[in-house]
Amino acid sequence: MALKEIDEISGTETTGHEWDGIKELNTPLPRWWLYTFYATIVWAVGYCIAYPAVPLVGEATRGVLGWSSRADLDKTLDAAQAAQAGMIERIAATDVSDIIADAEMERFARSAGASLFKVNCSQCHGSGAAGSIGYPNLNDDEWLWGGAPEAIYTTISHGVRFADDENARFSEMPAFGAGLLEREQIFEVAGYVASLSGMESVYPVTEEGAQLFADNCASCHGTGGTGMQDVGAPPLNNAIALYAENADAIVAQVTAPRHGVMPAWQAKLGDVAVKELAVYVHGLGGGQ
Repeated sequence: MALKEIDEISGTETTGHEWDGIKELNTPLPRWWLYTFYATIVWAVGYCIAYPAVPLVGEATRGVLGWSSRADLDKTLDAAQAAQAGMIERIAATDVSDIIADAEMERFARSAGASLFKVNCSQCHGSGAAGSIGYPNLNDDEWLWGGAPEAIYTTISHGVRFADDENARFSEMPAFGAGLLEREQIFEVAGYVASLSGMESVYPVTEEGAQLFADNCASCHGTGGTGMQDVGAPPLNNAIALYAENADAIVAQVTAPRHGVMPAWQAKLGDVAVKELAVYVHGLGGGQ
């Protein structure tokens, strides 16, 4: 057996390894550290036996205690649903207007509706429901199809121009640029429409434009551009615009209008969820 080499300076045994004249000292780990390390190994083995741990082809080992985080979550969700069942049954049997009139139901429905809105509606209307070009702002008091609770409920239930629901809200503005009006006539209409809301425009305001509006647009948008919720025609006499944020956009919309589509949520979410969404949207500030 080779004699152990002792470092002259430290008096510690060396391992026999040497790099560029530098020798490695054989300094063992402290006992407390080793015992702690051994304890973690024992704990890990015990954990793998007691709980699901080792992944297999189709599932993980179940563990002798039979516990799983998924099962624990399911129990928690079942308990939450059981606690909410009574309120959900009340909402299912109550009209939206009556839900809003009941403080307890309104608070519950509004909270649930806020979560539903973030998952299903915020992608178009925005996280704060402020909307954007082509997507209505739900915070103001301007409504295409009405802002009363039941009107909001109907719009959410059946959607707008949604082909798969026969009761969907439907309106369609003609493409006046497809032979219904000459280009110069469209400019005159655009000038008149811009003047209704005080919008700056390079297009002149003429009597011909006012007459063209009366002949072609007033039947839906109303005399003076006051709008008509029965057919989903927006008012044109204020600064709130779905598409036409400037005069050129008015020309584009009159020439070849854009028509948005909103899904019908009744079939997908169910009646209770639609009522909760209606309560939430009505409570954003613009509900009538």
